[in-house]
Amino acid sequence: MKRIKVAGAALNQTPLDWRGNRDHIVAAIEAARRESVTLLCLPELCTSGYGCEDAFFGMGVTEACERMVEELAALTVGMIVSVGLPVFHMGGLFNAACVMVDGAVVGLTAKQKLAGDGIHYEPRWFKPWPRGERATLRFAGKDVPIGDLYFNLGGLRIGFEICEDAWVADRRGAEFSDLGIDVLCNPSASHFAFDKANVRRRIVQEGSRAFAATYIYSNLLGNEAGRILYDGGVLIAHAGELVAQGPRLTFREMELQTAVVDIDVARRQKAQSASYQPRVSDDPARCVSVPFSPTASAETLPLSPTCAPEGAWETGAWVKEEEFTRAIALGLFDYLRKTRSRGFVISLSGGADSCAVATLCRLALEFAEADLGNDILAQRLGLSSTGDVDELAHRLITCVYQATANSGDVTLNAARAVAENLNAEFHVLQIEDLVRGYVGKIESALGRPLSWDRDDVALQNIQARVRSPGVWLIANLRGALLLSTSNRSEAAVGYATMDGDTSGGLAPISGIDKAFLRTWLRWMEKHGPQGKSMPILSVVNAQQPTAELRPPSAGQTDESDLMPYPVLDAIEGEAIREKRTPIECWGRIQSRFPEYDRKTLREWVVRFFRLWSINQWKRERYAPAFHVDDKNLDPKTWCRFPILSGGFAAELEALEKLPV
Repeated sequence: MKRIKVAGAALNQTPLDWRGNRDHIVAAIEAARRESVTLLCLPELCTSGYGCEDAFFGMGVTEACERMVEELAALTVGMIVSVGLPVFHMGGLFNAACVMVDGAVVGLTAKQKLAGDGIHYEPRWFKPWPRGERATLRFAGKDVPIGDLYFNLGGLRIGFEICEDAWVADRRGAEFSDLGIDVLCNPSASHFAFDKANVRRRIVQEGSRAFAATYIYSNLLGNEAGRILYDGGVLIAHAGELVAQGPRLTFREMELQTAVVDIDVARRQKAQSASYQPRVSDDPARCVSVPFSPTASAETLPLSPTCAPEGAWETGAWVKEEEFTRAIALGLFDYLRKTRSRGFVISLSGGADSCAVATLCRLALEFAEADLGNDILAQRLGLSSTGDVDELAHRLITCVYQATANSGDVTLNAARAVAENLNAEFHVLQIEDLVRGYVGKIESALGRPLSWDRDDVALQNIQARVRSPGVWLIANLRGALLLSTSNRSEAAVGYATMDGDTSGGLAPISGIDKAFLRTWLRWMEKHGPQGKSMPILSVVNAQQPTAELRPPSAGQTDESDLMPYPVLDAIEGEAIREKRTPIECWGRIQSRFPEYDRKTLREWVVRFFRLWSINQWKRERYAPAFHVDDKNLDPKTWCRFPILSGGFAAELEALEKLPV
């Protein structure tokens, strides 16, 4: 029997934050030592931060990482620790994991499969390391091996699959298994997306079974660089069984997860497999052999049992709603503290989008207080004290209702009720005089009156734009973040006023569609995260979404301007996510919406494609958005589309010629 205690850690890092990133790594190493851990796996590129973008090309970045590793190595006496970092070699930049053993750097293994789709652009910066190749690099004051390596550390055999290396068909783990590897480490920077955690668990658990090994998966945590969210969630599997998993979407900056495993069990599993064909000798070019005897012994510790189910919120009936709530709340909190802003400002219209954003701001503070406690929360936000969550919300959340002649009591009362329930600061600004002032000036300049019959869109837009300067002024005076409240469905068809309702430094819900957002608000009203509901949201959910920019007699609603949101979102899914033609989209949505006739559905498909094509320039100008749903519309993290195009003219002409 050979028991060892292994661990992975989730870290909330920030690109180029050398002190902060080092401190979190040191905290993980120290916590692992207190837990008598022998082997600790830390996330991909955790020294520099994953989201350094083109700053990776600066020699100062790799040099800073090298200095950090040299400092960290001294802390690993009696332990094995891996950290992720970028490394220059032979004119190329490589994404590597540095292995430190007993106080010294012993080697760097480099990533072979680079993530280059979706939100990832690794091939822009890194080169894939050639399989089977090894070289020598001058690093941390000595010559160390780098390349496609595995490690024999005092008889404990360790290999690496760095993030994407494990997501492909020809996983490195298969070859490592033939080489008798005992532990596979997977240092990752795996972004959050709905239901992705289940895929990760399958990869880790099946990897441990198929390769007959202990598998350690570590991940980044939180809003690292602005748009991409990481959910942490350390996983440890052994011989096909999940034996440990850490919390996801926590507000803590470091989460350590440990497990005690019996290496001999996995070795025996290999021996009993008829299909297992070992390589009977090491590859001397790739195997790094180092004497090692751990300081701590795990022989007397109980083995970790098969892991219990996830936390309550991950096993309930509302997992997507819970994930959305916690991911956006964590993204908001990290954005607030990492920009050193002094609060949030929301132009609160009383409708679904703005009330959802304000609610998420309050939840960010509640979750942070629950995870961190008052003292640490105050420290993270740069405050001398926080008081209770109500007091903190009043200090940090400012809501502003801006009324024109077309605003009604329903939305005003809804905005006031929601703001008071959140204990946010609330202001009402009458801006009709500003609207009239601009309209009057333009009427004078043009020499004619403006009318709704002739100038409908312009008269709507001026109201939205006049709301922007005042709320920006409040945000500037507070040193706070102005949050845009536009959603994904509006972005798809350009149903937003640039420099009006799109104003802000961050667009926290522009990655989520309106149909889901309305479902989420109803869930918040009736259920809420872990059963904590907000009944006051009934005043929002009872309304039909409306921009409230036309005179009340027009009866304006979003869906009368566009189409029903579920239909819009379905067309977007077929057209943009699945890249289907207008005719294909029309054919596919007919069975999904039998309550509408074929002619009406065709009109909506045509409307969507035309609006999509002419509004790419708006999507390019949106404030930074959080990525929560793979295949989103953000041109900076997923969906590239030309600003100028033919607009599907031929395709739409063919669709309109079809009989209905």
